[in-house]
Amino acid sequence: MILSVDSKKLFKSFGFAFSGLKTIFEEEHAFKIMFFIAILVIAAMFYFDLPLTQKAVLFTMIFLVLILELINSVIEKVLDFVCSELNGKVKIIKDVLAGIVLLASLGAAAIGILIFLPYF
Repeated sequence: MILSVDSKKLFKSFGFAFSGLKTIFEEEHAFKIMFFIAILVIAAMFYFDLPLTQKAVLFTMIFLVLILELINSVIEKVLDFVCSELNGKVKIIKDVLAGIVLLASLGAAAIGILIFLPYF
């Protein structure tokens, strides 16, 4: 059986996805900073002509951090929508989410240092 693709639905889905990314860039300062750092790392990756495996590791870490930040932002927005009043449990959830992103970012930075250090 051949899979049929409804190109209108496909383009509409991509439109929603790009709209979501546009919203994140407009509303989330942390994501903009992480994205800028990702661009710098990608530029350095090709400037220093890293081996393919190191490029793969760096791309994996870049996307891991960016995806975790997106998930963090979505969950925070849902919590703000559902629990508009201040709530200690919501604060704990948001703090843990931020901790997850921080831990992934520190891991990515450590890997970046290990990979780029020999070039300096």
